[in-house]
Amino acid sequence: MSATATATEATATPYARVAAYAAPAPGAPLERTTVPRRPVGPHDVLIDIKYAGICHSDIHQARDGWGEGIYPMVPGHEIAGVVAEVGADVTRFTVGDRVGVGCLVDSCRECEYCRSGREQHCVQGATGTYNALDRNGEPTYGGYSTRLVVDENYAVRIPDGLGLAEAAPLLCAGITLYSPLKHWQAGPGKKVAVVGLGGLGHMGVKLAHALGAEVTVLSQTLRKEADGRRLGATHFHATADEAVFEELAGSFDLVLSTVSAPLGLDAYLGLLKVDGALVNVGAPEEPVSLNLFSVIGGRKTLAGSMIGGIAETQEMLDFCAEHGLGAEIELIDADRINEAYARVLSSDVRYRFVIDTSTI
Repeated sequence: MSATATATEATATPYARVAAYAAPAPGAPLERTTVPRRPVGPHDVLIDIKYAGICHSDIHQARDGWGEGIYPMVPGHEIAGVVAEVGADVTRFTVGDRVGVGCLVDSCRECEYCRSGREQHCVQGATGTYNALDRNGEPTYGGYSTRLVVDENYAVRIPDGLGLAEAAPLLCAGITLYSPLKHWQAGPGKKVAVVGLGGLGHMGVKLAHALGAEVTVLSQTLRKEADGRRLGATHFHATADEAVFEELAGSFDLVLSTVSAPLGLDAYLGLLKVDGALVNVGAPEEPVSLNLFSVIGGRKTLAGSMIGGIAETQEMLDFCAEHGLGAEIELIDADRINEAYARVLSSDVRYRFVIDTSTI
């Protein structure tokens, strides 16, 4: 196929079904199957998926941890690949371009948030890359597959300075940390604590350090201390020692919680300076409690953040390429997905599993 190949009509190239790994039911082991992909429309790009990251969100959703899912479910919203075909009206990409797709593949494009580049907050609800219904009411299927068709406006360019495998987790883990770090102005003179050194947390450390902040890791034990310091942390503390919370009280401008287990909010709010912010990017399945005096004293902020818009995701990728910030990955074949899920749940990964989709 030439670099100028296009699909001139919505029905020009009907890739009816592609190979994928799917959960057939809640909590069931993922298995090889095929799923439909729509024909390439005028504004679509067809992506040959090369790598797909395994996010803890995939596990939550494949097990109905966040509510009832759509099955069969093909997880995966950390997608890196190469453009194989473009629609007739595509202007942003050509065949052969290295591209990524993150957590959303569509939005209303008309509300104030879509118009301002914050598509993740679309008033009508952004369309998830998987476990969602598209504008035609059809299920979306994610990156644990060989090909994907997506509107060009919801794909991003992966700079040459990033390997595709190391870039894949940036489409969720990277932007999930970059967005709050930028919003709360992490940088020189700011002290940032990252709670949890996992798939999200390790990118938080890398990004906060590259932005110029002084970074501290708060982990349950000191087991990963050497890694934390190698990734950019100046300090590392074990939260299993409750004395740490007294020792570090009032120390941080920003605390980012990346863990998926319920957090003792009052204790972590106590670590903030006046006007500091505790931002949750991990999403526990269980509710958490809070004593409001923990935020009233010190005019502290308890907040949450989820991914970023398309423009900010591109900004993040460009920043990572400039600073050499790929994810720390363990590359696996597709037949090890279920094993990888079990290892994620036991915190046995450093720091992101990435599927070689050629093995699907």
